[in-house]
Amino acid sequence: MSSNHDVKMSAAQVVSALAVGTIAVLMVGVQPILLGELVEARQVSLEGVGIVAMAEIIMLGLGVVLGDALLPGARLRSITLVAGVCAAGLDLLTLLATGDGALTGVRAAAGLAEGVLIWGTTGVVVRTANPARVGGIFFVAQTLAQALLGVVLANAIIPHWGWRGGFVALGLLALLPCLLAFVQPARLSPLAPPAVSGFRWSAATLQPLAVVFLQLATLGSFWAYLEPLGKAAGFDARSAQTLVAAVLAMQVVGGSLAALAVRRLPVVSTLVACSVLLAIVTTAAHQLPSGNTRDFALACALFGFVWLFMLPFHIGLAFRADPSGRLAGLVPAAQLLGSAFGPLTASFIVEGENASAVPLLSAGFALAAAALVLVGRAPRSAPALRSLP
Repeated sequence: MSSNHDVKMSAAQVVSALAVGTIAVLMVGVQPILLGELVEARQVSLEGVGIVAMAEIIMLGLGVVLGDALLPGARLRSITLVAGVCAAGLDLLTLLATGDGALTGVRAAAGLAEGVLIWGTTGVVVRTANPARVGGIFFVAQTLAQALLGVVLANAIIPHWGWRGGFVALGLLALLPCLLAFVQPARLSPLAPPAVSGFRWSAATLQPLAVVFLQLATLGSFWAYLEPLGKAAGFDARSAQTLVAAVLAMQVVGGSLAALAVRRLPVVSTLVACSVLLAIVTTAAHQLPSGNTRDFALACALFGFVWLFMLPFHIGLAFRADPSGRLAGLVPAAQLLGSAFGPLTASFIVEGENASAVPLLSAGFALAAAALVLVGRAPRSAPALRSLP
């Protein structure tokens, strides 16, 4: 067992850390609602709203990377306090920003603060006795919290206070990590140094992050255009939105099952199977004739299930290459950057309202991920994850 699992953490400490990370990614889940309101209010242009969204997601990923490289784990509590205050302040500063450039700058800065909070949560996750299972719980908690906030925003806050009320709510929620910082672990125990763990950057250690990146590019590209694809399949606007909600529900089912099964299924074959399934689903969605709404909905339901089912196995794949947990700490960054890269790439092949080519792009990302998993070298420490209690 690696040294990073030797420090015991209470359930309350782990739950508090997961809550901090869940709050940090709330904006990612409600971006379509709040940014759509900004477009309606002419605070940002339709062309610029995608840049604003991607800037925040990219900076979230960079916040995790910079936290891993620069921030001292021994000061986790004070870092969480500062990042929480910064995120809340930038949410409120969004009320004063107008125009594509100003909003991009403010939301990018907010993403950086949110990324630092995720870095702290990930640091706790990789130091638990069963990081893959705890990671699975974290992914489910994110989805549930984002869905709940989306319902509250759409039905209570925005109808009364508009988009400003939405960002005020986000700002208030961003202050909660300042309280949770005193319940989560005060510090992160040091990971085994490279001289002890044998970790070094190479093709073998980059491979898990590249797989994660490609799989999230698969998900992000198809998900970003799910509503127009649904309309092209024959759904009306309201039915397409209902389909999105159904996919979110299937994500919760998939993530919950993965949290139970992650220790029982082989990491490599599971990720290959998930990639192949995603390729089949997205290709089928592309080939379905217009009006075949039932089959399109079934394909989307399977897509949502596989989405959250495979995420905990990303942590397992990282631990196969590096049992010290250093690589696993960068998995959220690879996930976030991949989820931004997918829609960005898809935007170049969308013609007006026609997004019919996007599922094929997603299938291409999925097959590339499957191939990369298969050609990756079997690490010398492959049994390490199975030895965890």
